[in-house]
Parts: sequence; C-alpha cells; structure tokens
Amino acid sequence: MSIFNVTVIGAGTMGNGIAHVFAQKGFKVVLVDVQQAQLEKAIATIGKNLDRMVAKGTIAAEEKDETLANIRTNTSVSEGVAIADLVVEAATENVELKLKIFGEMDAAAPVNAILASNTSSISITKIAAATKRPNKVIGMHFMNPVPVMKLVEIINGYATDAAVTDSIVELSKQLGKIPSVVNDYPGFIANKVLMPMINEAIYSLYEGIADVESIDTIMKLGMAHPMGPLQLADFIGLDVCLSIMNVLYTGYGNPKYAPCPLLVNMVTARKLGVKSGEGFYVYTPGSKELVVSPNFKK
Repeated sequence: MSIFNVTVIGAGTMGNGIAHVFAQKGFKVVLVDVQQAQLEKAIATIGKNLDRMVAKGTIAAEEKDETLANIRTNTSVSEGVAIADLVVEAATENVELKLKIFGEMDAAAPVNAILASNTSSISITKIAAATKRPNKVIGMHFMNPVPVMKLVEIINGYATDAAVTDSIVELSKQLGKIPSVVNDYPGFIANKVLMPMINEAIYSLYEGIADVESIDTIMKLGMAHPMGPLQLADFIGLDVCLSIMNVLYTGYGNPKYAPCPLLVNMVTARKLGVKSGEGFYVYTPGSKELVVSPNFKK
C-alpha cells in the first residue's frame, strides 16, 4: 500500500506532533481541526519546534521550510480526508467523539484509505465497527512528545487486515520510529502497565505512605525512571489518566483498576496538571523549577 497523502484529525498536542513528523519525512499532510485558532496555534508550535531543531543543528533551515510547506490546514473533516491514503485521528480521548469522527472519515475518505486512531486506550474494534471498512482500521498510538519519542504502539483490531498492519509497521519505520504490534484489549500494553503504576502512586499519596517528592524521587533514582509517576501524570493530564483508568476498570471489571478517589477529586476540581497549571506540581510559564502544589506541602 502506497501512502503519500496523510490527514491528521485534531490539532492539539498529539495532532500537531504527528503532523510534524509526517511532514518532516516528506509526506503531504492535511491537519484538520474544527477550530481555526487551534490550527493556527498548531502551525506556530510546529514552527517553534523546528526552530529549536535548527538551533541545535539537528536539521537545516531549508528542512524547516520544506516541512512547513508540506502541511495544509482545513476545518472540515470531509474536505480534509478527500484524497488521503492514511487518516490518523488524534482527537480528545472520548469514545463518543471518536466514533462520530470515524463515521465522518469513513464516509468521505477514499475507499482504499487506511483509518488509524492515536487512541491510548479505546478499543480499535469498537472504533472500526463505526465504519464500513473495519479491515482497514488500526491503532497508531504515538508517544508524547511525538517528534522526540521513538515508540509507535500499533494496535490490531479484531478485523484488521495483516496487509494493513504490515503497511503501518513499515510506515512507522519510515518516520524513524520503532513500531511494536499489540492486540486490542483495554489499555493495550503501554497504558495497561503504566496507568495502574501511576494510580498506585496516587493511592500512596492519598493513603499518606509518602509525599509527592518522595514518591517521585524513589521511582526516578531507584527504578531509573526519567520522570516520577506523579510528575508524569501531570504531564499526561490527570483527566486523561482518569479516562484511561475508567476504560481499564470497565473493560476488565477488576477492582485493581479502580481510579484513586484523589485522582477523581483532582479532575473534578480541574487540577489537571501541566495543561491547567497545577496538578501534583505547580507549573509557571517560563520556569523549569519543579514546585510541589500547596495542596500537598508537608
């Protein structure tokens, strides 16, 4: 399967990162979002990230210009996918929204186009069932930040054709990524393993076993993790963490996946981590200092 034209649905953090890596490798990209302001913000972010790469000597200035020239924007899903060989959905981790988008993608994209989701936990089989081409639906779970992280977790739905999987594996390699193929069960592998660890770290704080800094320091220095689980939760977004824990809890029906009440309360209070400016830590624009939230001071 030849893939030249790629459409990315959703211009948030993951969407603009996915558009960036495809465009940098020479693919023609259409970035779609219903909000024009979000599209403008995404292009500005991609430009800044490319400027950083130029400054470090990672790429030449000409490559920045070529990358940006490879990206077009559109506020219409149907127009954006009209000539796509591959569509990658990177919308909010909400099952109803994703099913709606996939229905629109399926109706407007060329019959041979592959439809992929960047979902981190929602069933690919369920998403595929919203289309008339379940054999051409697959998961492409990129890691954040997309231009930096090497892994692409590729998820086979129940009906995904082996040829589609092979094509996406090879495509991931073309992007300079390392693909790992998994089967479609709640949380796949990345979040089936990661999220219970984060949830357990939050439970440890909730139960008073240790404070924020101790939990993160132990996991960084003792387990060689580059970032502690509470800081990582802030980085991912506590709302996203809660959503994934709920998927695991509902999907497996096992109490060990029940989200910690502290996590539920923080999301309810809109203390979502980096995106809201406060979670387990406080985030001040322009500052790299890691400051524990006043809610968790000793």
